[in-house]
Amino acid sequence: MRGTLYIVAAPSGAGKSSIVNATLARDPQISLSISFTSRAMRPGEENGKHYHFVSAAEFERMIGDGDFFEHALVHGDWKGTARQSVEPQLAAGQDVLLEIDWQGARQVREKVPGAVSVFILPPSRQALDERMRKRGQDSEAVIAQRLAAAREEMLHYDEFDYVIVNEDFDIAVGEMCSIFAASRLRLAAQQRRHAGLIDSLLAPESTP
Repeated sequence: MRGTLYIVAAPSGAGKSSIVNATLARDPQISLSISFTSRAMRPGEENGKHYHFVSAAEFERMIGDGDFFEHALVHGDWKGTARQSVEPQLAAGQDVLLEIDWQGARQVREKVPGAVSVFILPPSRQALDERMRKRGQDSEAVIAQRLAAAREEMLHYDEFDYVIVNEDFDIAVGEMCSIFAASRLRLAAQQRRHAGLIDSLLAPESTP
């Protein structure tokens, strides 16, 4: 049975990565696809764990070769998901999660109509500002740029199947887990998963 593709998007500072990591720790049936990016590595990040870090020239070469499942220019840097990171796992029945922006999410939904998409909102603009500053990784100019872009990103929340407001972290993680659990109980998924059982339950009674 083919795996399910999950998409999670949010503006910078909404807590997307923290929620995703906590959710994946609870749900071993889902694997995280590691995106490629042309931006510089931040303190504490590891190549191949947080992102695959490549130069802008290498990223653009990969675009030309058709290597990406989706890609977008985000805050002046390229980000994208390589085809080899997604398709083989889905074909093998593994659920895959893409932690991407709304532009990439739109591309993926066009290619995979059955994908399940989630958008994470912050509880307020003030909270978004505070979370960005607590990182201590970006300059004031970068923070200002990201805050200005956040509203544009949040305008696309209604393109997604589910919306989570990250006011209480534990509640948000629980809601994300509930979305994954519910998606596995959809009719089409259960029909494929339990085809033998359903056939036996609905088979006509045998005559003696």
